[in-house]
Amino acid sequence: MSFDAPDDRGYLESHEWAHEDDGTVRIGITDFAQDELGDVVFVEVPDVGDDVTKGDEFGVVESIKAVSDLYSPVSGEVTAVNEELFDAPELVNDDPFGDGWMLAVDPSDPDELDELMSAAEYREQVE
Repeated sequence: MSFDAPDDRGYLESHEWAHEDDGTVRIGITDFAQDELGDVVFVEVPDVGDDVTKGDEFGVVESIKAVSDLYSPVSGEVTAVNEELFDAPELVNDDPFGDGWMLAVDPSDPDELDELMSAAEYREQVE
């Protein structure tokens, strides 16, 4: 099976993605991750103003199959969370790279984005 992995973002081995736009980094989980989890029923993310650290756990995603920790692709301050996920966690399944985004971060070290896997490297990992 082939999974979507847009070229305009970086990836962690743990299946989170990061997309930088105008200095803000949006974070979510990949198409592969949402497919492996099955129907997402709950998402826990930090509050706006909290700090996240690259490689550290920042939240939890729960599905009908499993509960998985979420890991941050970058360090920085959380500037927004996708509050729609609290009422409609299935957005993660429906559109993992769009409406299913989880949080936005003001990165403390934008160079951390360069350390993430490219889309090609990520596709190779999951295929």
